[in-house]
Amino acid sequence: MSIRVRFAPSPTGALHIGGIRTALFNYLLAKKHGGTFILRIEDTDQGRYVEGAEQYIVEALKWCGIAPTEGIGFGDGAYGPYRQSERKALYQQYALELVEKSKAYYAFDTPEQLENMRKTDPQNHVAYGMHTRLNMENSLSLPKKEVAERLAAGKPYVIRLKIKEHQTIKINDLIRGEVLVASNELDDKVLMKADGMPTYHLANIVDDYLMKITHVIRGEEWLPSAAHHVLLYKAFGWEKQMPQFAHLPLILKPDGKGKLSKRDGLKFGFPVFPLAWEGVDGFKEVGFDPKALLNFLALLGWNDGTEKEIFAIEELVDLFSLEKVNKSGARFIYDKAKWFNQQYIMKNSNEILANQLLPLAAAKGYTVSLQYLTQVVGLMKERAIFLNDFLNIGYYCFEPVKSYDAVMVLKKWKRERRPIYEDLSQLIQTLDLQDALSAEHDVKAWIQQNGLKVGEVLPVLRIALAGTMQGPAVFDMMTVLGKAEVVKRLNAAYDYLDRP
Repeated sequence: MSIRVRFAPSPTGALHIGGIRTALFNYLLAKKHGGTFILRIEDTDQGRYVEGAEQYIVEALKWCGIAPTEGIGFGDGAYGPYRQSERKALYQQYALELVEKSKAYYAFDTPEQLENMRKTDPQNHVAYGMHTRLNMENSLSLPKKEVAERLAAGKPYVIRLKIKEHQTIKINDLIRGEVLVASNELDDKVLMKADGMPTYHLANIVDDYLMKITHVIRGEEWLPSAAHHVLLYKAFGWEKQMPQFAHLPLILKPDGKGKLSKRDGLKFGFPVFPLAWEGVDGFKEVGFDPKALLNFLALLGWNDGTEKEIFAIEELVDLFSLEKVNKSGARFIYDKAKWFNQQYIMKNSNEILANQLLPLAAAKGYTVSLQYLTQVVGLMKERAIFLNDFLNIGYYCFEPVKSYDAVMVLKKWKRERRPIYEDLSQLIQTLDLQDALSAEHDVKAWIQQNGLKVGEVLPVLRIALAGTMQGPAVFDMMTVLGKAEVVKRLNAAYDYLDRP
C-alpha cells in the first residue's frame, strides 16, 4: 500500500507551531515509506478566512524544509491545488447522496428556533440529534409534501448527518489504541451549511476518500470528531477505504496547564509561529535554524526509546513511527528549544553560518565580506544561541562601541596611566595581528617591561574593543578587527574614559 498523508490547515491566520509538528509527523511517515505528503487548504469557513494566510502556510513549510510533494504551492501541477472552497459542487453532490440514502436529512430550523430548543428541551439535551430532531423542522419531522414545497420555494436549509441510537462506534487509533464512543452521546452534525458550503466534517471525509489518504495524523483536539467521521465512512459505504487515525498529544504551555495557544507567545515571551505574522516575530526572525526547530518539535510527543536528543532529519525519517508517539501532552519548554538551536549552531561550519548571516547583516546595513563574517562566526560561535546573536551580541564586530562597562571603567581606568596606554597603541601598530598568540606574547612582554600587571591592562583593552568584559578573547578580537580598527578604538576609548 502506498502511504498517502495530508496536512490540512485552515487559512485563518498564522500557522501555530503545533501545526508545524503535525505537518512534520505527516512528512516523516510519508518520507519513511516513500509515500506522498499532500497540502490541502481547508477554507470552507469563509467567514474566518484571512488574506495572506494560505501563502504564509506555504512559505512556513518551505522554510522548515518539509515541503509537501502534492497540493497547494507544490508539486509539478499534475495534482491539486486542493482548496476546499473550489470544490463546493462536489461536496453538495455527496451530501445529497447521503440524503437519498436516508443517512442524512434536510433541516429548516432558524437560528431562533435552535436557540429555543436549547432553552426548552425538558430532557436537557441541548444538542440537535436523536433526542430533539423530531421536535424540530426537518425532513424527518415534516410531511414529505411540505419538505418538497420548502425545497422548491428555496427555503434555507442545512443538511445534517442522521445518527442512529444505541450504537457503539469503534475508533482504532494508532497512538491511543481502541476508542469506543456511544452514538447516544453524539449530535447530528451539520454536513452542508445554508450557504451551500460544506462543514469540515463532510469536506474532510470526501477529500480524504478521493485523495486516497491512508493515514490521518492530526491533533488530539480532533479526537471527539472522529466518531462522526467513522460514521460518515460507513454511511457512504467506504469502510474498506477508511484511513488509519492517529491523534497527536497536545503541546502544552510551559507550566503544563492547558494547550499552548497562539496568544501564549506574547504572554510567555517566546515565538509560537514559524515566521513573523502581523509584526510578531516567528522562530525564523528570532534566529532559529529550521533543522533545530524540527528536531525540538519531533521530541514533543515522540522519542526513539533512547536518551539521544540530536537527530538529523534523515535520522528522524528512518526512526519515526506513530507507535512511538506518546499519548500524554508535551510541555513546550522554550529554554530547551534554545538549547537545540545552540547545538545546531555549534555543529554547523563557520562557512555555513556565515552564508546564513550574510543577508541578515545586509538587512542591518552592514557591508561586510563573507570572509569577514566567517571570522566573526569563529570568534562568537560558542556564545551564540541564535543566528542573530552574531549581529546583536557581537554588534561591536560591525560598528563602533556604543557604550562602555561603567563599573569596570571606574575599577580599571587610571587617568595618570594614559601615556602608558598611548604607548600600547604605538606598540600595537607594530605587531602582526594575524597571529593572536604572537600578539599576546608581545603585549604581555610590554606589560612586564613597564612594571604593570596583566589585570591592569587587558581589561582596559577589552573594554576599548567591545565595551564589555563579556565576549571572546581579547587577542582573537584584535585579529578579526584588524590593526587600524583596533588602534582607532583604543584612542576613542581613551578619549571617552579620560573625560572629567
